Amino acid sequence: MRTRDNALPDVVCVGETMAVLVPPDADPLERQRVLRLDVGGAESNVACGLAALGHRVAWVSRVGDDPLGRRVLAELRGRGVDVGGVATDPDRPTGVYFKDTGPAGTGTYYYRRGSAATRMGPDLATACRARVVHLSGITAALSDSCADLVTEIFVRRAVPGATVSFDVNHRPALWRHRDPATALLEPARHADIVFVGRDEAEALWGTARPKEIRDLLAPAPVVVVKDAEHGATAYTAAGEEVFVPTPDSRIVERVGAGDAFAAGYLAAHLEGRGTETALRLGHVMAAAALATGGDVPTAPDRARADRLLALDEQEWAALRLG
Repeated sequence: MRTRDNALPDVVCVGETMAVLVPPDADPLERQRVLRLDVGGAESNVACGLAALGHRVAWVSRVGDDPLGRRVLAELRGRGVDVGGVATDPDRPTGVYFKDTGPAGTGTYYYRRGSAATRMGPDLATACRARVVHLSGITAALSDSCADLVTEIFVRRAVPGATVSFDVNHRPALWRHRDPATALLEPARHADIVFVGRDEAEALWGTARPKEIRDLLAPAPVVVVKDAEHGATAYTAAGEEVFVPTPDSRIVERVGAGDAFAAGYLAAHLEGRGTETALRLGHVMAAAALATGGDVPTAPDRARADRLLALDEQEWAALRLG
């Protein structure tokens, strides 16, 4: 896909985005009478984060020919994301999910079976020309044809010259009838950049130590292991191991933080910045997501972000975000 000025986008993100119905307060969903209509999806969250950081980004998917599909397109377009490669399906609906907020955290209820996005397939790879192509394990779980699309991009390398980025993003509820361990290991090993939570790796593969996760995912050149409030470790193609602690952050909701982290890391990668800076920008973006109830946070302006990235180690360790 090409952007309006005929330049290739920096990044193409591929995956399902749904309409999201969100309670206005912490009361359980069953007691709510009014819900806010929003949109959310792992890959489009990354796209919005990258656009907010000033990069040319496109989102490729399928939506229903319905009001919710039009809302998704309008919302992403309004956030600076190119949606020209999105197909409208006249026969299948746009997926929906509900958030159920409460003191114990936010629960999610998905109504996506048979959605338009489940019809994505290998042919969609032709719409993914960019410097970086980003997908997540959620796409691999949606249907057999979606799994074939993931294989086409990562294993068959159907987008020549692109760096392929994969967020494992394990969602157990999506894999009830299939084994995710093997299905997610293959694209992770074939990716150029892999994002994985330490807890995800332990649940999927029984591997919890960052170095062991790096070894498991070899020959992936870059492996980024996220460990929630502790920090993130990147293993590079040059054999470096770089750890950056997670800054203290205000937490309103955890949904979307991993997507925001990936957006920050990929933005720094595109800008030719070092690994430590990429991890820091990932943390800055994740903190912005943690501090809001929406899936897509308002990114800090670049001047403020650059000041945070320039802090010395002591200043970074004392930082509080959000």
